[in-house]
Amino acid sequence: KTIGIRVPDSPIVKALLDELGEPLMSVTLIIPNDEYPLSDPHEIRQIMERHVDVIIDGGYCGIEPTTVIDMTDLNPVILRQGMGGFVNP
Repeated sequence: KTIGIRVPDSPIVKALLDELGEPLMSVTLIIPNDEYPLSDPHEIRQIMERHVDVIIDGGYCGIEPTTVIDMTDLNPVILRQGMGGFVNP
């Protein structure tokens, strides 16, 4: 079994993690039958405000995918190049 760990570059997410002092679970917000994730804060509020307790408006977040790296072996393998770089130590 494997898991994914995301290393965010968002000051809001970093502040939440610092305050919580523990990991935070999140998902990409893709509405069923939509091809792309929601990224516009006004659209997210319109669609989600009746379904969640809190919405933090961090502004437009874009739709560029993140970089995915398989680290299950001694030699990491980039599975998907996206936002964020990777330097193999």
